[in-house]
Amino acid sequence: MHGSRSAGLRPARSAALRRARSAALIGLALAASAGCSGSDGGRGGEAAEQTARPPGTHSWTGRPCDLLAGAAPAQGFSLGSTTDSASPDAREDIGENGTRPLYRQTGCLADLKAADGEFWKLSTTASVYEDPEAARHAYRVKEDLDRAHGRGPQKVHDAAYAIPADDQGRPGRTLLLWNGDLVLTVSAYAPHGSTEHEVRKDLERIVGNAARRTEDGLRDHAASSPAP
Repeated sequence: MHGSRSAGLRPARSAALRRARSAALIGLALAASAGCSGSDGGRGGEAAEQTARPPGTHSWTGRPCDLLAGAAPAQGFSLGSTTDSASPDAREDIGENGTRPLYRQTGCLADLKAADGEFWKLSTTASVYEDPEAARHAYRVKEDLDRAHGRGPQKVHDAAYAIPADDQGRPGRTLLLWNGDLVLTVSAYAPHGSTEHEVRKDLERIVGNAARRTEDGLRDHAASSPAP
């Protein structure tokens, strides 16, 4: 039964990916234009977070923390203890027009050690949907909710935004990203006693790098990119 349902979704999935790729390319063009005009205020360190990739197809993994290994979380930081949080069971979301799209979720909780010995926190949550349109809808719903609750989403590009975060007094940053069939949330938190101003750049680099490595690690690089 699941096989026939997946087969029936392939044409719609391809069309949705084409639309998603077009939206991402528009966002990428706008981001490049802003960079050329100097409107980013010289914030070159945020490049990893500000670049939109063409949408792809992604796979679930039971070892999401492995995607963060092999490279420093950011300059001056090292990856500490990690905990995988992943279930292979499909979950039901509430989609448009009463649909119930399926997705699978995987994530990582990690401690990061700064050069001064202080510990920071990092978490990733990746939701891989059976249909890119369902992923797009889920991302837009999250964005609308954050805006409605006054969290002031900061547009990163057409398919990503960031909001300030807090964990019991620890200043943080959360990045939400949509790419094809993937909705990705990455959060990082500085140590207690830190001020948002002094840790903002490091938070931006940490979540940007983690988002890029997680998305790239889940991406099916063998799959051809659909034409816009």
